[in-house]
Amino acid sequence: MGKSTTISLLVFLAFLACIPQADAQSPIYLGLKGGISIPNLQGGGSNSQISNGYKSIEGPYFGIFADFKASRSFSIQVELNYSAQGGQKNGTQAIATSQLPPGLIPAGTPPADIPPYVYATYNSKARLNYLELPILAKYSISLGKGWKFLVDAGPYVGYLLSAHDITSGDSSYVYADKGETQPLAPFKVDFSGTQDIRSDIYKFNLGIQGGVGFEYHFKKCGYLYLEGGGNYGFLNIQKYTADGKNQTGAGTVALGYAFKIR
Repeated sequence: MGKSTTISLLVFLAFLACIPQADAQSPIYLGLKGGISIPNLQGGGSNSQISNGYKSIEGPYFGIFADFKASRSFSIQVELNYSAQGGQKNGTQAIATSQLPPGLIPAGTPPADIPPYVYATYNSKARLNYLELPILAKYSISLGKGWKFLVDAGPYVGYLLSAHDITSGDSSYVYADKGETQPLAPFKVDFSGTQDIRSDIYKFNLGIQGGVGFEYHFKKCGYLYLEGGGNYGFLNIQKYTADGKNQTGAGTVALGYAFKIR
């Protein structure tokens, strides 16, 4: 993650320092969490044959957080998370003609005869990794004997760290039609490989995060918690019209521990 992570961490710490403290006796917790992200790109737009059809994949989800208690039941939690996003598609897929390898479209073909999309059968995964800064309002209910039930929600800002399109599978013919009856060339094309697509994706994202879970509080030292939730990006992440429109979204499960620092 390198330089981007360092800058984001400094921003996170500076943000914490700027949060006003309403009560000098209010507890503050600093914690770590880790778990899994189960993302699935949400497609749409006029070019849905490219942007739709993604299924869930798994990835890492971890971060640090500061929990500012305003009362026994309510707090503001600020997080900095590494969040895996993306999705996978297997089988027949649409490809923008502009992205084809040279030589598949015969030289001299009139532009009017070149289809905007062609089709091939292979497997692909879109792997997008973000740093996300959520600000969550958290409400908890005491269940007795140190246990609490929690609900939290709030907005987040995301910054794209990396983006790759990973393809695999046997070589495939490329067809002019979705039914794969009109091959463009009498030879197969190998789609296996990894392509850096960060330049095709907007760097910043904005969305909402929320979750529910349980906390177990240890006397005077902190709490352990388990939470399930998710996040959803409001913005289209694709820069180019030919790629369609996609929004990020993921379910998450995280286990964490918060140390009481005041």
